[in-house]
Amino acid sequence: MSTPSLRQLEQRDNFVSRHIASDGAGYDLREEADMLAAVGADSLESLTSEIVPADILRDAFLSFGEATPEAEALARLKSVAAQNKVFKSYIGLGYHDVIMPPVILRNVLENPGWYTAYTPYQPEIAQGRLEALLNFQQMIIDFTGMELANASLLDEGTAAAEAMAMAKRSVRKNKSNTFYIDELCLPQTIDVVRTRAEAFGWDIIVGPAEKAADHDVFGALFQYPGRQGEITDFTDVISALHEKNALAAVASDLMALIKIKAPGEMGADIVLGNAQHFGVPMGFGGPHAAFFATRDAYKRSIPGRIIGVSIDAQGNQALRMALQTREQHIRREKANSNICTAQVLLANLSSFYAVYHGPTGLKTIANRIHRLTDILAAGLKSKNVELLNTTWFDTLTIKVDNREDVLKRAADREVNLRDDRALGLGNDTLGVTLGEKTTASDVAELFDIFLGAGHGLDVYDLDEVVVKAGSDSVPAGLQRLTSFLEHPTFNKYHTEHEMLRYMKRLESKDLAMNHSMITLGSCTMKLNATTEMIPVTWPEFSNIHPFAPKEQTPGYEQLVSELDGYLRDITGFDAICMQPNSGAQGEYAGLLAIKKYHESRGEGHRNVCLIPRSAHGTNPASAQMASMRVVVTECDEQGNVDFDDLKKKAEELSDQLSCLMLTYPSTHGVYEKGVKEICDLIHQHGGQVYMDGANLNAQVGVTQPAFIGADVSHMNLHKTFAIPHGGGGPGMGPIGVAAHLAPFVANHTVRPIDDASKGNGAVSAAPYGSASILTISWMYITLMGSSGLRTATQNALLKANYLAKRLSAHYPILYSGLNGRVAHECIVDLRPIKAETGITEVDIAKRLMDYGFHAPTMSFPVAGTFMIEPTESESKAEIDRFADAMIAIKAEIDAVQNGVLDAENNPLKNAPHTAAVVTGEWERPYSRELAAFPVKELGAHKFWPTVGRIDDVYGDRNLICSCPAIENYED
Repeated sequence: MSTPSLRQLEQRDNFVSRHIASDGAGYDLREEADMLAAVGADSLESLTSEIVPADILRDAFLSFGEATPEAEALARLKSVAAQNKVFKSYIGLGYHDVIMPPVILRNVLENPGWYTAYTPYQPEIAQGRLEALLNFQQMIIDFTGMELANASLLDEGTAAAEAMAMAKRSVRKNKSNTFYIDELCLPQTIDVVRTRAEAFGWDIIVGPAEKAADHDVFGALFQYPGRQGEITDFTDVISALHEKNALAAVASDLMALIKIKAPGEMGADIVLGNAQHFGVPMGFGGPHAAFFATRDAYKRSIPGRIIGVSIDAQGNQALRMALQTREQHIRREKANSNICTAQVLLANLSSFYAVYHGPTGLKTIANRIHRLTDILAAGLKSKNVELLNTTWFDTLTIKVDNREDVLKRAADREVNLRDDRALGLGNDTLGVTLGEKTTASDVAELFDIFLGAGHGLDVYDLDEVVVKAGSDSVPAGLQRLTSFLEHPTFNKYHTEHEMLRYMKRLESKDLAMNHSMITLGSCTMKLNATTEMIPVTWPEFSNIHPFAPKEQTPGYEQLVSELDGYLRDITGFDAICMQPNSGAQGEYAGLLAIKKYHESRGEGHRNVCLIPRSAHGTNPASAQMASMRVVVTECDEQGNVDFDDLKKKAEELSDQLSCLMLTYPSTHGVYEKGVKEICDLIHQHGGQVYMDGANLNAQVGVTQPAFIGADVSHMNLHKTFAIPHGGGGPGMGPIGVAAHLAPFVANHTVRPIDDASKGNGAVSAAPYGSASILTISWMYITLMGSSGLRTATQNALLKANYLAKRLSAHYPILYSGLNGRVAHECIVDLRPIKAETGITEVDIAKRLMDYGFHAPTMSFPVAGTFMIEPTESESKAEIDRFADAMIAIKAEIDAVQNGVLDAENNPLKNAPHTAAVVTGEWERPYSRELAAFPVKELGAHKFWPTVGRIDDVYGDRNLICSCPAIENYED
């Protein structure tokens, strides 16, 4: 063997081989060769040519350079981050500079046991994050004074838009098409709600809160406290709205609700807001968890997910996602919303913040913020500075005669005030929002900024004055008198030891990627590398306000610009919109761009969206939100789009055709032939092609959505581009568009993006959505390089075909494409097993837990099947381990069929088996060893589900969505 050159050594010591899980860290490719031999292919390139149709397969084309070593990539991004200027922020407007307790930072946010978990569709192995989410719901119920809360939404702006939509569908006797918005709502919230209303064809009135009931409206939105800091009692206007059969939504702030009266006590029907104030960094806009609470009467209409309490097979308390039949995957165009995710990781961070501080600690923080605000107000008023608001919690709006001088002194001290003129809020006032990080010396500095030198004010002297005089900044009738967070969970984990152990107990109940591969078809659970995650918590990225002046954020602008270039190269599109903060938001944003494009051409009547029957459930739900009429097209026996049916419907609806929503490779896991002809057909009839990006992991570096013929596509950065799923969020779903659609994508009213879309409304609260996690995808692409990304895609194809080959001798593979190949995923048909033995896909999913695996995607897109996607990141050994488990389970099924195992009382029907069951009294007709240790490899690495099979029916019939008695939590 010849001695490698320096260049070869440099190429071998890179990140690509670690991501793709080649053995020997890139020094040889034996695993790849073994898998190629197993599937009967000569090379990755030849296998790719057998899978991808020749008319869309491209030679290597990515042009952004080769793989960058990990240390070098980190250093390069650090230099980008260093361009950002982290000023002390008093901007407010719904974003606060906070302190994340280090015990939570290290053990949750930076812990793959929390951030690599999947949405808790298999709740028996997700009890930890479900408990943390139940705590979140309890926290929101307590603070808002409502009866029911969901497990979080995407951000405050979209939560407000969801509130408007919920109000409309809940007041059926009210025929108005107008929604009223308090003029003191946050400007970004107004922007997002306007966008949503326009898509539905509803009217918006923005005006004084007290005038809401003077108009014929179906609902209204109020801000409490208002944008300028004022605390208003909305009881009378809410009562007047109710008399007109209209609903009232109140956007609020959790920290303020510690001091001020709960909106539920005013009669609010919906209360929403951003939980960011509870310990989550600003991150230039996200990710953060929105909260959303309502009355029990509206539980069937609430958007998003609800965590509920049920029981398991042994009668023990167990948690699950409640009311699951409302999921849009099932209801499709009849869904309440297209939201298919929550912000689980972020909601859990905020709930842990509340658990750690408890009611006493939170009161201390809130009282301190409020006291400092009172002191600031008292000092300014003593110097005859005019305040616009007479009541406040943490925000003052200040009228100054020397605005430029004040802003100059602030800039010199690296302080950001809220500049209402610069933010387009219509006047020359300045604002100050104090927070958890604010100190007495900070208030002294603010006096220097507003008053100049020699003002003579002392913070502690003013404190004595304020205490002696008493504070009336929260009016007596609006002071909080009700208790909150009385549940024991919020009152026992206030030392770091106890908090650490509580979070570890919850983490140990959950199966995440740090345990085993998660083979979810369509969800691409790939490696979320530590190197990619590190920059998320750098203060140069995490401590930036989304409305900080642009001259302070050149690092973010460069990051976004470079990622924009990467994604344009990968997709072939002319422009990228980074704003959508989930895949479903990307779908919605893309459809709105299509809708506006048609309208700009005088063809606003084009409103039909063709969607193949195999499409993701979010597709029809998103089309419905864009006020499009969904027409379903059929699939053939191989699962492909039925071209004849598509052609017939396109011709019939030609004058009304807006677009086709197409997933490619198909949801059935194959590269369909004729996709270019499909795109051409739609274009011939004046329509646009929307390509769902869920399966983009099978395209990167091999072909491109734009090359295939798509006009717009969203990119799930939390799938293809390595952002972790976080237990059900965060996500990012930026869209790529062809040049003719670029003027119609989302922009932002507060911090406009200077491109062709300037002047358009927003779909998310922040200009770049969840900007701080864009660092992860930038790192991923930089680390992989052009050839690395192509190789990753080819390995995803190889490993899916290898797994399909291994399983095909035991289970039928439902669909295959060219040359009998699958794409990056395959569908295993379990329906014959059910027909012959009574063993269902659910039984197999639960039995996989006993083997230490999360089930693949179950019953989607075909009922009674598993959709399996191994991804490029899993090693051959781990894929074999999963295949061995599935094969062993098939042997158990055969034993049931042959009468060796009882038809009802068997390891599959009783799965999963908890430690308590296995070590307790045993009367089952199979051994404890078969139940818990079906294969020898489990040994000391056994993952134990903490509850048995959960009773979904019981949970829906006995809906409990708040924390039960603490004794139910005891192990």
